[in-house]
Amino acid sequence: MDARGGHHRDDEGDEEAAAAGAGADGGATAPLLAGVAPLGYSGHRRSHAGDLHVLSAAFLFIFSAYCAAQNLQSSVNTEGDLGTVSMGILYTSFTLFAVTASPVVTWLGSKRALVVGTSGYVIFILANLVPTWYTMVPASLYLGFSASIIWVGQGTYLTSAALSHARDNNLPEGQTLGNFNGEFWGMFASTQVIGNLISLALLRDGKDGGSVMGKNLLFVVFLGCMIVGIVLMCLLSKRDEKGNTAPTHSSFGAMMKYIVAPLKDRRMILIIPLIAYSGLQAAFVWAVFTKNIVTPVLGVSGVGGAMAIYGAADAVCALVAGRLTSGLHSATSIVSVGAILHAVVLFWLLLFYSPMGGLLGAAVPLFIGALWGVGDGVLHTQLSALLGLLFEDVKEAAFAQWRVWQSGAIAVIFFLSPNITLQAMLILMAIALIISFGSFLLLTLVVEKPSTTRS
Repeated sequence: MDARGGHHRDDEGDEEAAAAGAGADGGATAPLLAGVAPLGYSGHRRSHAGDLHVLSAAFLFIFSAYCAAQNLQSSVNTEGDLGTVSMGILYTSFTLFAVTASPVVTWLGSKRALVVGTSGYVIFILANLVPTWYTMVPASLYLGFSASIIWVGQGTYLTSAALSHARDNNLPEGQTLGNFNGEFWGMFASTQVIGNLISLALLRDGKDGGSVMGKNLLFVVFLGCMIVGIVLMCLLSKRDEKGNTAPTHSSFGAMMKYIVAPLKDRRMILIIPLIAYSGLQAAFVWAVFTKNIVTPVLGVSGVGGAMAIYGAADAVCALVAGRLTSGLHSATSIVSVGAILHAVVLFWLLLFYSPMGGLLGAAVPLFIGALWGVGDGVLHTQLSALLGLLFEDVKEAAFAQWRVWQSGAIAVIFFLSPNITLQAMLILMAIALIISFGSFLLLTLVVEKPSTTRS
C-alpha cells in the first residue's frame, strides 16, 4: 500500500511495531557495512542503520542506471542537442517542482515519497530507448517532478534515521549525521563507478566514427537495475517523526510560508551559494567535461571509463569526509580541501590544458575526473550533514531549498553549454567557486557555536 502512495494516515507512531521482526537483515549487515559502533545494531528490530543500508542500496541500483544515462546525453543524443536540451528541461522542471516538494513529502510521508519518486527515472530510461523530442521532453518534465519528491524524501528520511539513532544510543548528533551521510553519499558516488563500467562494457564506437553501437542493450540493462532499486525502496521501514511541525497546511499561503521559512534564516542565505555551486560543478562534469575534455581524446565509448574513475574518487572521498565530520568547524576544513582541488583543476584547464595524443594524453582526462570527484564527494556529504543539523525543525523545507538552488544551477549549465565556449564556462565556474566558498567561510563566522555539540 505504501508503494502506491496511498492516503496518508497519521500513524507514524506505529513505526516501531512495523519494523519489528526485520532486525535480522539490518542487524547482520550493519557491522559489515559500517564497521563502527555508531552504526551498530539496536536489538529487537531493524536498526536505524539497517534502514540506512537499505536506502543506500536502493539508490545505488537506481542511480547507477540514471547517472550513467545522464553522462551520455550530450554525447549520444546529439541531433539538435536533444540530450543536452532535455537535461536542461529536466532540471528546470526539478527547480520549479522542488519549491513545493516539502509539503508533498510531508503529506505522503518520506517512504511513500521515495517510492513514488522512482517512477520518473523508469520513464526517462524508457524514453531513451526511443529518443525523440516527443518522448524525451515529456519524460524530462515528469522526471523533474519525481526527482524533487525523491530527493526531499531522501534528505528527510536519512536525517530522521540519523537523529533517531543518535538519541537512542546517546551519541553526538553531528558525528552520527556525518557517519550516516558519509555512508549514503559514498554508496551514491559508487553509482558513477558501476553505471559507467556497464556503459564502458556495452558501448562501442561505430566504424563511421559517428554512431554508437550497443545503446539499446545498455538502456535495457539500466531498466533492470531500476526495478531492483524500486523493490528495495519498498522494503524501507516507515520513518516519519511524530510532532512534525507542519504536517498539513490549511491554505496555500500557509504552505508557502512553511516552504520559504528557511530563507528567513541568514545561515541559509549564506549556504545557498555553496548549494548552487554544488549544482554547477556536477553539471559541468555531465555536460562539459564529458563532451569537451573526454570525448575528443577517448571517444564516446571512453566516457564510461572516465566517469567511473570520477565516481570511485567521489565514493572514497564521501566515505572519508563523512567519518571526519563532527560539526561546522570540521566541515569548513573539509570543504576547503575540495574547493582548492576544484580551483586547481579549473585554472589548469583555463591556462594550460590542450588535448594530447598518446598514453599521457589519455591519462589527463582520467586524472582531472579523479580530482573533480574528490571535490564532489566533499560537497555532498558536508551540505547534507549541515542542513540536517542547522535546520532540524524544518528539515523538509531545508532539503527542498537545497534541491531548488542546486537543480536551478544544473539547468543553467545544460542550457549554457551548447552556446558558450569552454573558456567562458571555465571562467564562470571559477567565479562561482570563489563566491560560494567565501560565503561559506562567512557562515562559519556567523554561527557562534556549532549546533553539532548537542548530544
